[in-house]
Amino acid sequence: MRQTSPEPAARRRRRGAELEAALLEAAWDELTAVGYEELTYEAVAARAGTSRPVLYRRWPTKRELVLAALGHRAPPLPDGPPDTGALRGDVLALLRLVVRRMAELAPVRQVLAAEQGRNTDLAAYLAGRNRGPGGDWMRTVLDRAARRGEIDPAVPLPDRLVTLPVALTVHDLFLAHRTPDEADLEEIVDVLFLPLLPRGGGGSGSGGGG
Repeated sequence: MRQTSPEPAARRRRRGAELEAALLEAAWDELTAVGYEELTYEAVAARAGTSRPVLYRRWPTKRELVLAALGHRAPPLPDGPPDTGALRGDVLALLRLVVRRMAELAPVRQVLAAEQGRNTDLAAYLAGRNRGPGGDWMRTVLDRAARRGEIDPAVPLPDRLVTLPVALTVHDLFLAHRTPDEADLEEIVDVLFLPLLPRGGGGSGSGGGG
């Protein structure tokens, strides 16, 4: 009896999670190939071996499609910043998280870099995501340090100082096109950031975990 070969993936009837994963993989591949502005539903559908209506039913806008693809390929961020019990350890752990996230998004790093500062809905989304690790999370880390007595809570900290460690790390990743190693992160924290903070009168100091 002659055996028949399995149907090609593009023609096989796919449903549910299998179909959605194939669509998001196709969207990711197209995003890395042409960038956000040039990405089209037609091209993604062709890659996935399906039709545009199949995509539109799930993701009515290109922004929703691309964000779903990013979420599919990159795990979600934690709910909050790391808590090691000491300021230095917290900042280092946060910077390691930024580097790890950029490694996860390496295939689209150029796309993300190109969107920074642009007036697109994807750029607006990325700016919002960056406020977590870059600003809000650093404020949380510094507030915890102030409660522990590591820094003086009476001295206001300007936004540029708060975001400095993450900004320098992102600069290396996006503008210098290099991935900071542990020595680089320690230099950012120990040489450039901690000396600028107003020291507190108690607590465990800024030396904590590495």
